[in-house]
Amino acid sequence: MTTDIGTSMVDASKPAGSVPSPVARAKWKRLRFGIAVLATQVLVLAALLVVWERATPKGSPAAFMFGSPSAIAGFLIQMAQDGSLWRDAAVTGMETLLGFFMGNLVGTLLGLSLWYSRFVSRVVEPFVIALGSIPIIALAPIVIIWFGTGLVSKVAMSTLSVVIVALVTSYKGAVGADGDQIYLMKTLGASKFQIFRKLVIPASLTDIFAGLKLTVGFALIGAIVGEFMSSSEGLGHAIFKAGSLYIIPKVFAALVVTIALALVLTWLVGKIERLLMPWRRQV
Repeated sequence: MTTDIGTSMVDASKPAGSVPSPVARAKWKRLRFGIAVLATQVLVLAALLVVWERATPKGSPAAFMFGSPSAIAGFLIQMAQDGSLWRDAAVTGMETLLGFFMGNLVGTLLGLSLWYSRFVSRVVEPFVIALGSIPIIALAPIVIIWFGTGLVSKVAMSTLSVVIVALVTSYKGAVGADGDQIYLMKTLGASKFQIFRKLVIPASLTDIFAGLKLTVGFALIGAIVGEFMSSSEGLGHAIFKAGSLYIIPKVFAALVVTIALALVLTWLVGKIERLLMPWRRQV
């Protein structure tokens, strides 16, 4: 009994805030995990760059074929100084954003609307598969004839690269809504539109945002393919021009900017996802 009283007195003497809450411990654990992942990624990238630099000494055939990190960095600095980096990145970024937005908007609306009719969804299924099987580069000459060689054709290429993926992922999310919950809402007198708005759309958000992250790359591919075919500026034009002149480090420099653009867009999509779907945040 004396021991119990002493233990109670020791526990009572501890400050109330000295023991972190489970939420605080979880946040600290997640922070440490994120730092460890980032540090590992930086170390792996640094090791790859060192190996690459050692394997491509200046003036060697390997340097001509594969470039070197130092040469790529030199071209990045040169492109930043003469303004071509920012100009090309802005052009490709605008084309990608417009195509990404339009393709996902049209594809998501069509995919969700197919939930209303199983008959219509079965009718259009082979047409969706047929359109999705067409390589986007095969459409480039037709798109240029239809829309010209300006911004509209690049946006159209980017949109076409995105729309089918957005349609399929949103439709998959819509038909994946819980059947028991749909039946429950029907027994409570909910209309089909109410079921669609209050159950189907929220249930589809996970698949929709997965599609959004996936289509960032597709939108970039479409924009760059359009620039390959006909353009005077943009990252695709820079890659095509440098490749035609066999300036491999400059090709890689433009690719680095393209990757950075894709990472920024993916990060923005993730931020929007966490904003619209707070229940998916890890605690």
